[in-house]
Amino acid sequence: MNKVIFPLISGAGAGLAIGLLAYIDTLHMGWMLLMAPFGATAVLVFGLPDSPLARAKNVIVGHFLTALIGVCFMQWVGVTPLSLALASGLAVSAMLLTGTTHPPAGANPLLIMLTGQSWSFLLMPVLSGAVAMVLLGWGVSYLRNPARWQRNAQ
Repeated sequence: MNKVIFPLISGAGAGLAIGLLAYIDTLHMGWMLLMAPFGATAVLVFGLPDSPLARAKNVIVGHFLTALIGVCFMQWVGVTPLSLALASGLAVSAMLLTGTTHPPAGANPLLIMLTGQSWSFLLMPVLSGAVAMVLLGWGVSYLRNPARWQRNAQ
């Protein structure tokens, strides 16, 4: 694909995804789908869609697993410099051990612990937002190259 077109489509897709998640947050329906690490997720999902770090499993499980670690530390250990360090290190190790490495997810324990999030944060925005990012990424990928998707379906 053209060296100008691909970045423009990728940027448009990333902007659309972040904009859609942000818009849903403003509807006052109790749905929160956006968090800061999704900005970096958008770079991988839309800009480097063939990267192993952008696979659906890595995005969804990586975000969920690291967020779970963050909430566990928040609820049971507390927030100190040591607990922030331990949670971050454990998150990296957990992603590597499970084959779900997604670098933006490494920010989740810090985000969760520094903002005092609880268990509900795992569902919204972490899980729901990660799934939405993956689905939107697939949609843009299809629009970018429908023939590739047709070959993969056979």
